[in-house]
Amino acid sequence: MEQLNYLLFAWLNASPASPEWLIDFATFIARDLIAIIPLLIIGLWLWGPHNQLGSQREVVAKTTIALLFAMSAAAAIGMLLPHERPFVAGIGYTFLAHAPDSSFPSDHGTAIFTFALAFLFWHRAWSGVVLMTIAVAIAWSRVFLGVHWPLDMVGGFLVGCVGCLFSQLVWNLYGEAIANKLTRLYHFLFAFPIRKGWVKE
Repeated sequence: MEQLNYLLFAWLNASPASPEWLIDFATFIARDLIAIIPLLIIGLWLWGPHNQLGSQREVVAKTTIALLFAMSAAAAIGMLLPHERPFVAGIGYTFLAHAPDSSFPSDHGTAIFTFALAFLFWHRAWSGVVLMTIAVAIAWSRVFLGVHWPLDMVGGFLVGCVGCLFSQLVWNLYGEAIANKLTRLYHFLFAFPIRKGWVKE
């Protein structure tokens, strides 16, 4: 497995001969595109057609549960089974500053793949496909820039699958109670902007 990891990394990793524009583009994808997660979560909860708000907020709640589980699992795996990043092992070229912590599974990969899978399962196919394309781009960029191994991203995808499964099981058991509590909390915290019509009730 490690041999495959090294082989794929050598194929994908940038080098000093790589075009500067491609490194800059990969840096933007690797560092900034992850912001789509909080932006979409906030947007889907606060705004939307009245007849779709209920389903949108259910997607937000289930996605948040999946993300919390997946990120906690990724952190636990990183502590229990630490794995050196390529630049710590002295392999390849690095074009993005990063702490020398455990690489497996990728936190960015776990977050964006969980998010994309959640939309694929619970929102719409087209939104899931778009987000999965973004997830693959983020995964590529972080390997390209030398801060992750390819299998770190595969690990993130698998943890994301488990996170979505966990979320669905929790929702099947406690979904109605969770939805009611979140709605009450939202009405309490956002009472003023709701009255003003800035956000949806």
